[in-house]
Amino acid sequence: MLILNKRTSAPATDSVALAYDERKRSRLKVTLASGSEAGIFLERGDHLHGGDKLAAENGSAVVEILAAPEKLIEAVADSPLLFARAAYHLGNRHVPVQILPTENGGKLRFQTDHVLADMARGLGCSISETEAPFQPESGAYGGHAGHHHHGEEPEHADLHDPGHGPHRSVPKIHQFRNH
Repeated sequence: MLILNKRTSAPATDSVALAYDERKRSRLKVTLASGSEAGIFLERGDHLHGGDKLAAENGSAVVEILAAPEKLIEAVADSPLLFARAAYHLGNRHVPVQILPTENGGKLRFQTDHVLADMARGLGCSISETEAPFQPESGAYGGHAGHHHHGEEPEHADLHDPGHGPHRSVPKIHQFRNH
């Protein structure tokens, strides 16, 4: 079985289509388009995006990760204000959302959840079900974990990890005591 554990920009020799929930896993057994079995082994918390490429540990293959089509809810807003309101309310619930432009407002795609669909409908969005590759936003602090390599700190690394770094440190209890 191929072990895929290194990101690369080399040309792909094979591919695998994975749904969003599978691309979030750091350990996964997959069947490639060629029919070969492979194991994906990434650092915990490292997510894959459609278009990422992983090299086999032994150098024998480069596998492109494809975002597999999956069932989604599509909320279409016909004005910028409605689009902002819908995005705010979905984001406030920490829902992974894919943002797509439209001529007058915007389109938000999220995993099938009829409660959230009813909420977006109640705000004034038109709601429909679709099947498409799901590539949600990484988030303001998330970035794409695979764009830097071990030993390299991404520029502004402290801004990409909320709650860590000197700008967000919580004082320790001993710092409140009078010495």
